[in-house]
Amino acid sequence: MRPFVQLLGVPCVVSPDGPVAPIRGHKAWGLLAYLALQPGAVARQRLAGLLFEDAEDPLAALRWNLRELRRALGDCTLRGDAIAFPHEHVAGVDVAVLTRGDWSDALSLHGLGCELLEGLGFSSSPSFAAWLQSERRRMQATAEAVLREAALSRVADGAPGAAADLAYRLVSLDPLDENAHVLLVRCLAAAGDGMGAARQAAACRELFRRQLGVAPGPALADALHTVTATPTARPAIGRAGALAQLEAGEAAIGAGVLEAGLQCLRRAMVDADGTGDPALRTRARVALGGALVHAARGRDEEGAAALHEALAIGREAAPALAAAACRELGYVEFLRGRYERALAWMARAEPLAGDSLAERARIATVKGSILSDSAYYPAAMETLRDAAAWALEAGEPKQVIYAESMLGRAMILRGEWEAARPIVDRAVDQAGRLWAAFLPWPLSFRAEIDLSDGQLEPAAERFEHAFALGCQLGDPCWEGIAGRGLGLVAMARGDAARAEEILLDTLARCTRPPDAYLWGEAYVLEALCRLGVSRRTSPIRRQVDELMDIAARTGMRELVVRAHLLRAALGDPDGAVAARTLATDIDNPALTALTLNVDSPAVGLQLVSPNGSSPLRQ
Repeated sequence: MRPFVQLLGVPCVVSPDGPVAPIRGHKAWGLLAYLALQPGAVARQRLAGLLFEDAEDPLAALRWNLRELRRALGDCTLRGDAIAFPHEHVAGVDVAVLTRGDWSDALSLHGLGCELLEGLGFSSSPSFAAWLQSERRRMQATAEAVLREAALSRVADGAPGAAADLAYRLVSLDPLDENAHVLLVRCLAAAGDGMGAARQAAACRELFRRQLGVAPGPALADALHTVTATPTARPAIGRAGALAQLEAGEAAIGAGVLEAGLQCLRRAMVDADGTGDPALRTRARVALGGALVHAARGRDEEGAAALHEALAIGREAAPALAAAACRELGYVEFLRGRYERALAWMARAEPLAGDSLAERARIATVKGSILSDSAYYPAAMETLRDAAAWALEAGEPKQVIYAESMLGRAMILRGEWEAARPIVDRAVDQAGRLWAAFLPWPLSFRAEIDLSDGQLEPAAERFEHAFALGCQLGDPCWEGIAGRGLGLVAMARGDAARAEEILLDTLARCTRPPDAYLWGEAYVLEALCRLGVSRRTSPIRRQVDELMDIAARTGMRELVVRAHLLRAALGDPDGAVAARTLATDIDNPALTALTLNVDSPAVGLQLVSPNGSSPLRQ
């Protein structure tokens, strides 16, 4: 029998055949963990420089440690100029189960919720230590995502008591996660423990008041009214009545009449249950879950609960609708930066979509956005191009706009300004004619292109337009992306005080609901940190630490690099080295240039370059 590798908690190798030779040396464990968490093979030179930079002969030290791994794992490959984790020679590895496996398998892991390589330190290898710190945060966040997923699935399966136990574990891991409290209250209410739910809601309010000085959002109170606020009226009789309610709800949501639309969709769900038709029951839950996720800010937990029910009902009877449920569940994970679990949902959705080009386009758009957020840019752009082509062929113009907007963003993040221009221009034009509610997103990135050219007035005009639309729509994501741009315009004009005022206000706006788009928040925070470094404002170290925590926990790899550069600018002697090392794993020429040109810690972080162009070019 092949051995199983445990890297969460105190690392070990276990086998049903009996004891396995222990792996000697903490750097051998570090090497194994690094390989296990890489998507492919890694060059020997890279491994030697990362882990054995302090050795007299780094390559010889690497060879010794590879022999140690082969001794413990069997005569596995671990050979050649590029080294890959020997997946085919082991029964499994817990980090792979955690990040990509089913929640039921992840839940059984011995080290779920424990620290990666617990108890091991790597002070002599600062670049590896920086990588490990980020991965430890990401594994912790992924464990929380698994517990959340498991709790919601248990509710959908009719076991709210077991779901509440899982939600308690989730709250204990991160007591200041508002969504975790909302989920726990919802589980308790669904289990019929109204008193326990009320006590938990009160305890959450007191904790947030004492620790954060704020009150939780309205989703906490909503959670007291059970999973989907089921109507008390008797259901309509027959399929026609259920369809009428469903179509009325979808029409109301499309027209922006949110609460009335949600009430119709909740009623449609009850009516559909009365028909016993699994496809109709699934469709009603997908419609309600999607509306709660996309249109009702702060209600992702209720939306996810409905989507888990849809998946449980429609997996066999309505695979295309089950694919939509998986996609929407992945979208929830994407918004909160739980990228590994989001990709796992996309992997489940893809085979269920079958020949539906429209659904394949939607799945690919979300997948490409996930890959872009986590700085896998070439794969992201290829996926988003496929998404746009499939959406065009399927006659889904809004989906084309969405996919091309995300494609343009990826290009901008790579510094491909001119290549991005026609794509973003097309998205702006199409959104202006067909989808005004989405216009602020591509319009803000079109303004970034203006700003990169030093065209401050056109940039300011576009950002202001996008910000005004975002405020009218009450969308914190649109307000955040446009407000960040207005802050950058103020920076470029040399008005640092005004820039700080705008960025602080923007940060507050884009963090209003507990389920806002986390990448957008981090994008704003990074700009605020760059401004703070230049001015040496008093909260700058706290802000940079906050950026590092968000980026590391989620796997926003480029923002981790930028956080290290900011630390370097504040005097951290290891910051620039860590940034260069981590940037080598990211295919982004703009980021590579930024890190390689850091002759002094502050280079590349200034607000305006010597020729007067925008900081976006830096």
